Amino acid sequence: MQIQLESSTLIALLLVSTRIFAWSMIAPPIASAGLPTVVKTALSVGLALVIVPTAQAHVPSVDTPAILTALVIQVAIGAGLGFLTRLVFSAIETAGGLLDVFGGFSLAAAYNPLTTTMTSIFGSFYALLCTTLIFATNIHLLIFEGFLRTFSAIPLNASMSMSKLDTTVTSAVGDMFVAALQIAGPLIVVLFLADVALGLLSRIAPQLNAFALGFPLKTGLTLTLVGSGFLLMPRTVVNLGTHLTDLLGVVA
Repeated sequence: MQIQLESSTLIALLLVSTRIFAWSMIAPPIASAGLPTVVKTALSVGLALVIVPTAQAHVPSVDTPAILTALVIQVAIGAGLGFLTRLVFSAIETAGGLLDVFGGFSLAAAYNPLTTTMTSIFGSFYALLCTTLIFATNIHLLIFEGFLRTFSAIPLNASMSMSKLDTTVTSAVGDMFVAALQIAGPLIVVLFLADVALGLLSRIAPQLNAFALGFPLKTGLTLTLVGSGFLLMPRTVVNLGTHLTDLLGVVA
């Protein structure tokens, strides 16, 4: 039994899977060192098969220079959208880094299996928590849907507007820091007040050596605050996923 495919279908499959693979290498929750490249490639091809019937109408001319140019453009589009996706969800990891600084955990570092780098303890923990909640709240479906819609807005024979991408990324950077402060801000205020209280206690009763007692007290207080903040994290991830789809719509 022989299966014959048109050249335009194969080219469309190549270009679509290239954009998806470039996106998956950067964007969460797929861009994890724990997920083998073979799996990412298979996932890219599987998602591409869904898009090929729609994208086939916008395949560039069948010649080597045009195909190579289209491949480079698809890599750039996928990487740009992947960076934007990672930027949005980096707010949670940034919030964990702020808690490390104010909670005194920045003195230690932990191995982050998602990025294979050494990061702060709560920064790494919040990154793992974010990835888990993306799947637990089904936001990964919303992320995939928002990204796959870009094939209709940015067809294979078109390129992405760099001016829109620059404006959106600049806005997303500001939104990331604002979101990180919104997540960690209340906890940071409590930790700051705890430092003030310890400072006043050391002035009132120096013999108690309040700052020596401060390390275990702040550790227990930080863990308690982080544990109580878990109740709000699922809603935060949902809001970030919704915000991401809006940004992808603006770029496309």
